Amino acid sequence: MNMKLSRSSRRRRRGFLQFDLVIGLAILTIAILPIGYAFSSERQALRTEYRRCVINELVDGEMEILVAGAARNLPDGSQTLPVQSRAMNLLPAGHFQLIKAGNHLQLSWMPDEKCGFSAVVRETTLK
Repeated sequence: MNMKLSRSSRRRRRGFLQFDLVIGLAILTIAILPIGYAFSSERQALRTEYRRCVINELVDGEMEILVAGAARNLPDGSQTLPVQSRAMNLLPAGHFQLIKAGNHLQLSWMPDEKCGFSAVVRETTLK
């Protein structure tokens, strides 16, 4: 019994394997592309939430400093508050705005341009 395949039979078999490989790669590509897009959009959402959390922490910390006594020396009215923090390097461009009216304080961080979230505002009344 001769088990050798003829040339045409071998060619058909190779052609079938190549076709099978192309179909497998197409299925893999169709499955991987949506997953890659999901990772990209999740990364962007996490970056935005991280920035929002850092800004909240900075505003809360500055408000605590003001309530602890730093606000007594400030004049009434609206003013830009300079904030020194290494975390500011990771944030989108923005500024801190302090409004003091008697014992009432309003501290807000406002982005200079659209960055995925709006201003962060904290208000308190000094004792």
